[in-house]
Amino acid sequence: MSEGLLLSIIIVISLFGLLVAYLLAKWVLKKGVGSEAMQRISNAIKEGAEAFLRRQFKTIIYLALMFAMILFIGYGFIRSHRDFDPVNTSIGLGFWITLSFVLGALCSLIAGYIGMWVSIRSNIRTATAAMSSVDQAVRIAMRGGAVSGLMVVSMSLLGVAGLYALVKFISAVEATRIPFLIVGYGFGASFVALFAQLGGGIYTKAADVGADLVGKVEAGIPEDDPRNPAVIADLVGDNVGDCAGRGADLFESTAAENIGAMILAAVMAEKVPDANPLWILGVMLFPLVARAFGIIASVVGILMVKVKGDEDPMKGLNRGYYIAVILAMIGFAIASRWLLHHESAPHAWINFFFAGLIGVVTSVAFVYITQYYTEYKYRPTLSIAEASQTGPATNIITGVAVGLECTALPVLVISAAILGAYYLGATSGFKDAGLFGTAVATMGMLATAAYILAMDTFGPITDNAGGIIEMSHQPEEIRKRTDRLDAVGNTTKALTKGYAIGSAALAAFLLFSAYLDEVRNYGLNLKSVDIAKPEVFIGALLGGMLVFLFSAFAIRAVGRAAFYIIKDVRAQFQEKPGILAGTEDPDYGRCVDIVTKGALKEMVLPGLLAVLMPVAVGIIFKLLGIGAETVASLLMVGTITGILLATFFNNSGGAWDNAKKYIESGFLGGKGSDTHKAAVVGDTVGDPFKDTAGPSLHVLIKLLSTITLVLAPLFI
Repeated sequence: MSEGLLLSIIIVISLFGLLVAYLLAKWVLKKGVGSEAMQRISNAIKEGAEAFLRRQFKTIIYLALMFAMILFIGYGFIRSHRDFDPVNTSIGLGFWITLSFVLGALCSLIAGYIGMWVSIRSNIRTATAAMSSVDQAVRIAMRGGAVSGLMVVSMSLLGVAGLYALVKFISAVEATRIPFLIVGYGFGASFVALFAQLGGGIYTKAADVGADLVGKVEAGIPEDDPRNPAVIADLVGDNVGDCAGRGADLFESTAAENIGAMILAAVMAEKVPDANPLWILGVMLFPLVARAFGIIASVVGILMVKVKGDEDPMKGLNRGYYIAVILAMIGFAIASRWLLHHESAPHAWINFFFAGLIGVVTSVAFVYITQYYTEYKYRPTLSIAEASQTGPATNIITGVAVGLECTALPVLVISAAILGAYYLGATSGFKDAGLFGTAVATMGMLATAAYILAMDTFGPITDNAGGIIEMSHQPEEIRKRTDRLDAVGNTTKALTKGYAIGSAALAAFLLFSAYLDEVRNYGLNLKSVDIAKPEVFIGALLGGMLVFLFSAFAIRAVGRAAFYIIKDVRAQFQEKPGILAGTEDPDYGRCVDIVTKGALKEMVLPGLLAVLMPVAVGIIFKLLGIGAETVASLLMVGTITGILLATFFNNSGGAWDNAKKYIESGFLGGKGSDTHKAAVVGDTVGDPFKDTAGPSLHVLIKLLSTITLVLAPLFI
């Protein structure tokens, strides 16, 4: 085993993932594109999504370049060089951290753009296939989504491994200290993810709320009705929010977790007696090797997806998922035995394999918990639907109660996972290996991230396909098929949100531990965080407050942007009375432009709040001699609060949405009834919860960890 061999395996498998993504994209793009009417709608969605992303990426690039300059100046010129720094000069430290930040941001943008480029071309091909075969439609939607999943995970891994190799072969830095130089990669990915998820989330929900309130409630027209001026903006929003936004979210999860796990692995491996340098190197690169094997497992799972006869499409997706999970665990076992076995603790690798298994079981548990709280087969969502019979107020009261209740089970599962993985690490035979055990559990949870993200992108593709079928006036039988696929897509989107918050919770604990290790590496022996100190207590309070204030800004942004859409839709109905009669066409482009400008304007304030708050706290409290510990308390309490609030937002929003869908299926009065109108109001409240604030909080949790990892030396 050599360093060159391990890096070659990681880089080759990453490139294999990118090659498969290219071949899947080629396969999807060869499929039929339907009638001229269908193409016209698909092209409008495509143009709107690409126009939004171009403008959004331009804004993100300006902000990222500005922050990169601040990082370089802060490390290269303001902060003086210390003896324990990984490189010999301040300029050198500033260069590597800034370069890794820029590369992390760039890779995230590229992966997100390519994934969405394919998804907005998969929708019409899925719609066309649905006219003849559910199986073909599912395969096209899943493989179109898989391009995004494989691009994100492969680019994330390739970036970390490539950056590691670059530092190794250009500079003389000791291998175990390289992760401290490339922590900026995770921060760059987090920076992009925050603005991508915020901007996309504000866009999609502003368009959705505007389309629903004026279209469904005021005008009484169905969802995806071509007479609704906001309908194209709504369909564009599904892509920029659920595809580009979630892709950036999971890109930063895998990037930050890879680097955090490498830091913890190096710290643990160096404490093992008689460990030779090559073995230590293998332990440190274990997270990257295990992630590479997960890419292969996900590829096999994706290719195995098919629908047999008239079975529920969800069964076909679940079958592929379980195949991916089993193969990922086999790969995990091989990597554990190969890289974590040591004569001083011959059974340690088995403990770490079981820690990874805990991560997988945790991800499955989160899938089932999310299903229980968001699907209308079960009590929580049914209780919201029943409450709608007495009006919007009782619908909202019950939905809030469901959201508050649904925080309990995830917390118990996360707690059991962290404890179980910690004790498996602690009893492995390696000294102080408990934290590395939790890192391995996080790696297990993210082992099939490519497959999970493919299922997530399946959602907007099938949603768009249904809209194309509806708007091009296809037969009712075809619409029923796409409705079936859309329902499955809604489930996969909800499950991915549950998965994302679970992985964020485990990753945040891992990254918090990595922060403490990094602080110790930079010369401050911070073993614990003492909340009895007033400065540290204030840091904790500020961390909790940041989560609530950020959520308020995100939700208010949706309200403001939706206000402009509602005004425009009402104005178009007044200007052109023939729209509702079907004799005049609405101006879809006007709505798309309004919501694009609104979303980009509104994403800046909450985004800058999240980035600047931990920096300000660290620098101000450094003047009091307690910067690193105060930031640690902000990070810890902000993470805990963020996990709980994100779970509340995700599940309550999903339950409100599916309560409305249950009534639309013909129960409790069906479409157009007072019960339905009450459920639409509840769904409108839940929209910014589940698609803007909740997903953005996943990113905030990890951004707090990555920004503190990058800036830790400035707080000491």
